[in-house]
Amino acid sequence: MLNKALIETAIEAVKERFSGDYTGHDYSHTMRVYEVASAIAAQETADMEIVQLAALLHDVDDYKLFGGAMGGFSYAQSFLRNQQVEERRIEDICKIISEISFKGSDTVKPGTIEGMIVQDADRLDAIGAVGIARAFSYGAVHQRKMYDKEEKPRLHMNAEEYRKNKGNTINHFYEKLLLLKDMMNTETGKQMALQRHRFMEGFLREFWDEVEGKR
Repeated sequence: MLNKALIETAIEAVKERFSGDYTGHDYSHTMRVYEVASAIAAQETADMEIVQLAALLHDVDDYKLFGGAMGGFSYAQSFLRNQQVEERRIEDICKIISEISFKGSDTVKPGTIEGMIVQDADRLDAIGAVGIARAFSYGAVHQRKMYDKEEKPRLHMNAEEYRKNKGNTINHFYEKLLLLKDMMNTETGKQMALQRHRFMEGFLREFWDEVEGKR
């Protein structure tokens, strides 16, 4: 049975955790991932509580935001233990958190349907109109160029190369965002990704036309 009080406590925790974020990995991002993951889970045979907790906590230990090692989950573990969640379920949630991130050629497909759902929801929020806005927010906070015609996208990076990459924001579309449509796991996720992907393609066509003086 879904523990609604636990979910509400997790929502309040992430609201506080991301109160000062301007990178696009903020509380609103977390809640969008939570809502989309919940919607996908309703179409699948999945443990809703695991899906919702993993979605809510998926960025609380993100090395890009809080430092530390890639794939860590000390905050998530501490929160869940303080809420007296069973250790086995904590392990399941933390395994999802460790598996869902994009890591270039080292990206993995989660081993459970719950992990696949959360990964799809997180990827969906990285593409489309919201994904475009998030990409430029992240780039601005990290002082990355909007674009550089002389700097070519770096394709097929492994996890370490991707982590160290400081390329411009437009290149990020080719290095990651345009790849996500074909990396969706669930049928619902695949269908939701189509329109968002097409929107990004249209944006890029218009962007390059304007840059090249065609508009």
